[in-house]
Amino acid sequence: MIGYDGFKHRKGSKIHVCVDEHSMPLSIALGAGNEHDSKRIDELLEGLKEAPKELYADSAYDTEAIRYRLSSMNVEANIPVNPRNGRKPKPYNAELYKRMRSAVKRFYGWLKSFRRITARYERMAAIYKAFITIACITIHLRYGI
Repeated sequence: MIGYDGFKHRKGSKIHVCVDEHSMPLSIALGAGNEHDSKRIDELLEGLKEAPKELYADSAYDTEAIRYRLSSMNVEANIPVNPRNGRKPKPYNAELYKRMRSAVKRFYGWLKSFRRITARYERMAAIYKAFITIACITIHLRYGI
């Protein structure tokens, strides 16, 4: 199982991450603050070593393109329907969705413990992403199962 979310920072950038059920980061992408979250899902899916069986994401990722891409990869999309899209609700497992959302939020809580990432002192995105990668390695070493 993999959860996906984008997290907005004050300096106009978002950290997008795929995590497993234990809140361990699997894939990371950095995006602009004014860019929609669903634009970076392709980059995250390409960063995974193997395709997941299920993907849990919030309703912002409820687009036909994302659902089609996931079905072509044989990945079950557990995404609630966005009411603004005006489509019929699709069934999803609300209990597992809630558990994966909490796993994503737990990861961001761990990430916030790194002051250099929260404040973003770096101007270059490559250096900022390198610090995020170091933080993810530290999270794996600290909390890894």
